[in-house]
Amino acid sequence: MKEISAGGVVYRKLEEGKLQIQLIQDRYGKVSLPKGKMEPGETVEQTALREIREETGLQGVIISPINQIKYQYQHESKGIVDKEVHYYLVEATGGSLQAQVEEIRGVDWFEPREAWRKQKQSGYDNNDRIVAGALRLLGVEVE
Repeated sequence: MKEISAGGVVYRKLEEGKLQIQLIQDRYGKVSLPKGKMEPGETVEQTALREIREETGLQGVIISPINQIKYQYQHESKGIVDKEVHYYLVEATGGSLQAQVEEIRGVDWFEPREAWRKQKQSGYDNNDRIVAGALRLLGVEVE
């Protein structure tokens, strides 16, 4: 069985040109990115924007695809599931920052290097290349 999810690395530029990256804290207390399962009739891009809106309260526009993560997991009734998660670089265009408490513990904005430090410290390893890819697209180099 195949399961497709989508999400994004959301950013905003403040008036003084400062860049900020959004990170969420998931229900397990880990640093993560908003994402979720594709619903029938949706494109992966629509899924990414809907999940970002539902989990963080923000609307955005997709600037660029970043990358995909693929893995397998064991589901109680479905057996082995091939999971594919598509990530996009998304610029915040509206809404108000508000965590969907049923899904996540919190959401906040960080300076790019601080976001990278948090990702490396308490994020999921497979998200390293997603966050690094987003930062690269935004002109921020990280190790």
